[in-house]
Amino acid sequence: MSGDLVVPDGAVGVVLFAHGSGSGRLSPRNRYVAGALNEAKHATLLFDLLTPGEEADRANVFDIELLSERLLERTEWVREQPATKGLPIGYFGASTGAAAALWAAAEPHNEIAAIVSRGGRPDLAGPRLALVRAPTLLIVGGRDPLVLRLNEEAGLRLRTECRLTVVPGATHLFEEPGALESVADHARTWFTTHFTP
Repeated sequence: MSGDLVVPDGAVGVVLFAHGSGSGRLSPRNRYVAGALNEAKHATLLFDLLTPGEEADRANVFDIELLSERLLERTEWVREQPATKGLPIGYFGASTGAAAALWAAAEPHNEIAAIVSRGGRPDLAGPRLALVRAPTLLIVGGRDPLVLRLNEEAGLRLRTECRLTVVPGATHLFEEPGALESVADHARTWFTTHFTP
């Protein structure tokens, strides 16, 4: 499966992106956020969680365990690369990708420094939420009431440091003027705060 790893000079951490249903490594929203993180000296890896054939089966898109396995495989790959070896690792998940990120972060031997969820479905991580140890930022649009409620409920089940940030006036895809910029700012601050060598 294809992926794009960007490692800026003096990188202080690396963020793996887990996209949502119907999206992929070419998602313009994730690429925008990745660019903002690169400017803050965070390496980024955007990759496809499913092959084109697998995407044709809608059940795979919501198979959180499968998606998290793919994320774990890429996490181990990143840990082995000379350019990113030893760097703190973070996850940025969108929609169902956020559930996959939380599921993967709950693995006992998977040390993740921080997680950011954009318009995510953390509820789909179910019982694994209580096992997540990484500080987690949940970003939701103010005009995305169902997802906001699901994030509020999931936040109560997380036993780690958790913050829920609402972007006023934003809908699920954060397409409103300034909404995605706000997401990038919050994500950059969260990762920068929690990436310590």
